[in-house]
Amino acid sequence: MSLRNRITEDMKAAMRAKEGARLAAIRLLLAAIKQREVDERVELSDSQIIEVVEKMLKQRRDSISQYEAAARYDLAEAERFEVGVLSAYLPQPLSDAEISALVDSVLAETGAVHVRDMGKVMAVLKPRIVGRADVGKVSGMVKARLGG
Repeated sequence: MSLRNRITEDMKAAMRAKEGARLAAIRLLLAAIKQREVDERVELSDSQIIEVVEKMLKQRRDSISQYEAAARYDLAEAERFEVGVLSAYLPQPLSDAEISALVDSVLAETGAVHVRDMGKVMAVLKPRIVGRADVGKVSGMVKARLGG
């Protein structure tokens, strides 16, 4: 089942169960997906949908910190609920050992040995880790391995 179909089925289930907050969060996600499809005139793949989910999660986390700074805990709690709903659509995160093994294999695959090869390595690595690991953290690991 594609990710889009899973999201749609979850929306229908939330409607049947009369879960208003969950339904609203899923509808926001579907609206963001459709908006990007209209903007780019393409049908999004699962990895592109994951990018949309990650962007929405980042927005929610930023909102939570701002709401807490303003002592608006009720709004922060609503955002936390949305983070929980959206996080369900991300793939299982990679462990540090899995990330390390993946970095090693991509370094061997690309033949990278210098820091100047980092762009080439990240271009191959990024599609493999989308939604499963923090790109900044992985980039730091690659840079360390290349002697940067």
